[in-house]
Amino acid sequence: MNRYYIAGIDEIPQHVTLEDNDRLKLTLVCPPGYSGEINFGIDLLRPGVELDLAGVYFCSRGERQTFNISVRHMVGGATSRQLFKGIVGKGGSAVFNGLIYVAHGAEKTKAFQENHSIILDEGSFAETHPQLEIYADDVECSHGATVGSLNEDERFYMQSRGIPEAEARRLQILSFLSPILNRLPEEERNHLLERL
Repeated sequence: MNRYYIAGIDEIPQHVTLEDNDRLKLTLVCPPGYSGEINFGIDLLRPGVELDLAGVYFCSRGERQTFNISVRHMVGGATSRQLFKGIVGKGGSAVFNGLIYVAHGAEKTKAFQENHSIILDEGSFAETHPQLEIYADDVECSHGATVGSLNEDERFYMQSRGIPEAEARRLQILSFLSPILNRLPEEERNHLLERL
């Protein structure tokens, strides 16, 4: 099952459960112009269920966006993957709070979480808090996070090939976000890209 939600347009559920061999591919989008907090929790309740959760965010002009994400493995043998990426500029700020919880007895759990943010200028802010809370043995769990800036060498290379600086920056941003943007329907993806 594939779903996506756009903050400020769609009503994003605060809690979801996966059971009976469910497979969910879910994408959360915080578009330019949105300022607020997303609280989203999901419980994996049966062996064999799979979660593929992704999010993308764009913060600028003083906007503040906060993700509070909780993925709870209540039984063993389930899999979850999370990938959140964002662009923060023009005084915007983004905060990612992500928890993977593995309950007692939830052996053979596989749970992975990543959050990566690009800051476009000095007046902008991104903070990330990935967390693992594991009460079982024999699990595969990891988290990773980065906050950085666009690669100047890449941009210089594109400019040396005749690509104007603004377009080179745009291409870098699109490349960074493409793993998540490509999950969206073409119409929604194009609408977002027009606003960058």
